[in-house]
Amino acid sequence: MAGFTMRALVAFGLALGIAQAWAADGKYPERPVKIIVAFQAGQATDQAARIFAQKLTEMYGQSFYVENRPGAASIIGTELAAKAAPDGYTLFMGSSGSLAVNPGLYRKLPYDPIKDFVPISQMLIVPFFLVVTPEFPATNLKELVTYLKAHPGEVDFASAGSGASNHLSMELFMSSTGVQMAHIPYKSSPAAVTDLLGGRIPIMFDTGPVLLPYVKAGKLRAIAVGSANRQTATPDLPTVAQSGFPGFEAVGWAGLVAPAGTPKAIVDQLSAAVRKIASEPGFRDKLIGAELVATSPGEYADYIKSEGRKWSQVVKQSGAQMLD
Repeated sequence: MAGFTMRALVAFGLALGIAQAWAADGKYPERPVKIIVAFQAGQATDQAARIFAQKLTEMYGQSFYVENRPGAASIIGTELAAKAAPDGYTLFMGSSGSLAVNPGLYRKLPYDPIKDFVPISQMLIVPFFLVVTPEFPATNLKELVTYLKAHPGEVDFASAGSGASNHLSMELFMSSTGVQMAHIPYKSSPAAVTDLLGGRIPIMFDTGPVLLPYVKAGKLRAIAVGSANRQTATPDLPTVAQSGFPGFEAVGWAGLVAPAGTPKAIVDQLSAAVRKIASEPGFRDKLIGAELVATSPGEYADYIKSEGRKWSQVVKQSGAQMLD
């Protein structure tokens, strides 16, 4: 066992030394770079990863490509990325679920979001929109809160499942506004939205790409958006914070991280590249209902930690913690 550990340490040291040499002489990347996404193709995190991968490929003249490894609430892909060689050739599109929610939701995880990864840059913000059915007796957030307080526990809300991001966003909303609703978990967002459109569930939080087409078609009514700022796609829709609950923010997010031990020169180089790409005119608005962004490694590290603290508290309040 000791021999195995020593061999592993030697291999790790050799990989790290080689990666540092590549970064130092400016040759990185010398071969294709894989970006692991722990979700199926087409999801917002996947779309953002592919948009940035294409731009990085154009910038470096070397292929950056996405590999989808979905499953187990993003745990499968996250563990795979955490155990990859720290040489800059395997990156991970870490999300709010994998890096901030899961640590509070699961008692045991095969990875540590802080110790096993080094942040490169946040790259995506996906606001959650609060919607109701057209028949619901509220047209704005003030009316909604007033109605819910007059009918505590009588109104059902839908989610993609216990502990899902839109479930926890509603838990945060209830604790922030002092209202009470009954949680109806579904197996997925599409299943929940189907019942929402059918009038069987009157209220829900979910992302813009999922809900805004129905809002624009008049099939749902948007009450507020959970982001800190109003969204380009819905400029007339106020945020929850603007509607009387300052400090409220409920968004999904994702960004690039690398396995711990990846040379700082590579991390800094990639972070600068991402920020340069995001500064291109019109680039940030390529995803309707979501925003492409870029931050420094330090900013992203602080954000991951603060989001982890916030959602861990929400998970505890919701009682959604898993047993394994």
